[in-house]
Amino acid sequence: MRKDILSDIHKIVIKVGTSSITAGGSGVSAKFMDSVAAQVKELKDQGKDVLIVTSGAIGIGLAAMNAHPKPKEIPIRQAAASVGQSILMQKWNDSFQKNGMVIAQILLTLDFYSDREKYLNLRNAIQTLLEHDVVPIINENDAICVKEIDAVFGDNDTLSAMVSSKMDADLLIILSDVEGLYDKNPKLHSDAKIIPTVTEINENIIAMAGDPTSKVGVGGMRTKIKAAQICSESGCNMMIAGSNISDVILKAVSGEDIGTIFVAEKKERKKSIWIKSAHPSGTLVIDDGARCAVGKHLSLLAVGIKAIKGRFDRGDVVAIECDGKVIAKGIPDYNSEDIEKIKGLHSDKITEVLGHKNYDNVIRSENIALM
Repeated sequence: MRKDILSDIHKIVIKVGTSSITAGGSGVSAKFMDSVAAQVKELKDQGKDVLIVTSGAIGIGLAAMNAHPKPKEIPIRQAAASVGQSILMQKWNDSFQKNGMVIAQILLTLDFYSDREKYLNLRNAIQTLLEHDVVPIINENDAICVKEIDAVFGDNDTLSAMVSSKMDADLLIILSDVEGLYDKNPKLHSDAKIIPTVTEINENIIAMAGDPTSKVGVGGMRTKIKAAQICSESGCNMMIAGSNISDVILKAVSGEDIGTIFVAEKKERKKSIWIKSAHPSGTLVIDDGARCAVGKHLSLLAVGIKAIKGRFDRGDVVAIECDGKVIAKGIPDYNSEDIEKIKGLHSDKITEVLGHKNYDNVIRSENIALM
């Protein structure tokens, strides 16, 4: 079954965690990085495109600086990221050069998936690199991003899923010190078994990842499940595999029975994927009638809007909220100031109030993505 699922894989994203890069120590494992580069070379020789999302900059930087910050001490972690990133990229460059390949460094910030223009520019840049046989190596720009350091992406698991969805990847491989999703915590239960295939991410699967408010989750599994959900919605399969397995990347791509594979359920429109993943600039609070209309994939009219939170421009992404719950996101055809004036009104009153009318709808159905 797994070989059939992976029979037509062309674009692959590989996420490498800090524990894998350091092989459990404080410095970079050249042996591991050389192995990754050699496997990527073989995949590229097969005609496949490969991108890498790498962690490790902060940990490597802290070790180089001999610094031991407190858990919430952000400035020293930002400084460590700037030190560690240069070391990290030099090590990656050394490994890929040994295999005759060129790499490119790409540092991302939180808004890369919230701003459509930035997203399109990034996509074009990455696609051009791939067309020239360059391997993009992606990381967060932790030197300037406080929110990401504070675990917004979760050790790059979610970031790698976002990159996979936006670049139309066929497979995301998350290399970890955890060999897959277990049916129970293997640190607490000796009879814990790896679940080889997940076809639906339901409540039982989420429960296996552990309670995020406690420490029963293993290896950041909660964020890996979130990454799998993002991948599934974009039509990308995802695999968790142990980085200590020999030739783990090649074995994963060839369909060998290692780790856990999350099978993509469906393929969404690229615009819907982008809208759902974008950080909203504001919120529209709607009534029950509008909620029913939006749920039926109809447009959002001004008459159904009860309140506006935040300030935003036409074309920004906003959250659509009903009864305190975000039910969708969308791209409005009016800014927050105009919507404040026309909320609760029928469409035939828009021109009278604003002096112009962009559309009868505040948000057209094709610009709404249900959550």
